[in-house]
Amino acid sequence: MDYQTTLNWMFSQLPMYQRQGKTALKKDLTNIIALCDHLGHPELKFPSVHVAGTNGKGSTSHMIASVLQEAGLKTGLYTSPHLKDFRERIRIDGKCIDEKNVVSFIDENKAFLEKQKVSFFEMTVAMAFDYFAGQEVDIAVVEVGLGGRLDSTNILTPQVSVITNIGLDHTQFLGETIEEIAIEKAGIIKEDIPVVIGERHKISEKVFKNRAREVHTDIYFAEDRVQKSYKTDLKGGYQKKNIKTSVQSLNLLKERGVKITEEQIEKGLLHVVKNTGLRGRWEVLQERPKIICDTAHNYEGLNLVLGQVLKEEYTNLHIVLGVVNDKNLDRILPLFPKEAIYYFCRPDIPRGMDVNELKQEALKYGLSGKSYSSVNNALTEAIDNSGPDDLIYVGGSTFVVAELPL
Repeated sequence: MDYQTTLNWMFSQLPMYQRQGKTALKKDLTNIIALCDHLGHPELKFPSVHVAGTNGKGSTSHMIASVLQEAGLKTGLYTSPHLKDFRERIRIDGKCIDEKNVVSFIDENKAFLEKQKVSFFEMTVAMAFDYFAGQEVDIAVVEVGLGGRLDSTNILTPQVSVITNIGLDHTQFLGETIEEIAIEKAGIIKEDIPVVIGERHKISEKVFKNRAREVHTDIYFAEDRVQKSYKTDLKGGYQKKNIKTSVQSLNLLKERGVKITEEQIEKGLLHVVKNTGLRGRWEVLQERPKIICDTAHNYEGLNLVLGQVLKEEYTNLHIVLGVVNDKNLDRILPLFPKEAIYYFCRPDIPRGMDVNELKQEALKYGLSGKSYSSVNNALTEAIDNSGPDDLIYVGGSTFVVAELPL
C-alpha cells in the first residue's frame, strides 16, 4: 500500500475515537499488551515521561520535549489528536515520522492487527513505541489519549509521571465526578515512579495522595515547588501552570540522572514551537483583523481561553464556533459572551455536531449568529464582516482548528 491507502485503511476500517466517539473506546489493555508482545516489547526499550490530564497535557508534553531537545537528547514525542497530518502524532526531535515508516509498520503487521481487531489508537501507540525503539531515542514524552488507567499508553514504566489537572470532560467514559475522573487519571501513578501534579483541587488531591501512598511513590505539586518565573513562546496566560508542571517534571528527571541545565530549560521553553512544531494554542493567525485560534474544547479550557479573549482590545468580537456531538453544551455555552457575533459551523468529522442544532442550543443562552456549511466558510464570512480593529476567535473543538489554513 502507498501512504494514502494506508491512512485510508487505518481511518476507515478500524475504530477511531476522534471520529466515532464512545463506540470506538476500548476500556481494556489486552490488545495493546498483545500487540507490543508481538512487536518484541518496544515500550521497554526507551526511558519516558508519561503525561495525563484534562487540559494542558499537550502543551506540557511539548514543553518537556523541547527542553530535552535543547539538552541534546534524541527525543521522541507522542501526542494526539493531530491537526493536519497523522504523522504529527509521532515525532523525533520535532520531525514527524516518515510516510514510509507508517506504511511499513502497517504492511508488516496488518495480519495481526486485523486478527486482533486492534483499534486505531492502540495501533498508533504501538507504532510510536516501535518507531522510538527502532530509532533508539534517548527519551520519549508520551501523552495519554484518554483518562489514564486503561489508556493504551499506560503500559509504559516511565521515569516520571505527570498529571496536569482534573476537569469534568469525557464524563461518559471516565465518570461523572471529579473524584471518579481523578481515579482514572491516577491510574498512571506507578510504584516508585515520582508523579507531578500540575494543579491542586481539594477532591483530586486526596485521590492522588492516596494512590501515591498505595504504590509507595513520591508526589510533587508543581505550584509548591517551582517559584521561579519562566517565559515561553506559547501564548496564553493559561500556560503559566503548564510551565511550572513542565519544570518540576524536568527537575525530577535531573534527579534521576538526566543532564539538563537551567539554561537549557529556559531556552527550551522559549522555543517550543520551533523545536516541536506545536500549533493551535492561542495561535495568532493574522493581525487587523486579529484572528486567534485555540483548541480548548471543555469547560476548564474554554473558561481560561475565553477569559483571555475578553481581555483583548477590539471594536467588535466575532466567534467562529463548532463542537463535537457529545459535548455538554449546557456546561460550555454559558461561558461565551452574548455580545459577540457568532458564525456556527460543523467540523468535518462524523462526530461533528449538526450546525443547526448548535445554533438552536446557543440561542438558549443568548448567543446569536448564522450557520455555515464549513469552518472555512464561517471564517471567510467573519473576516468579510470585520473591521481592522475587530477580533475573530476560532474554536470550540480541536477539529475546528484543524480545518483552518494553518
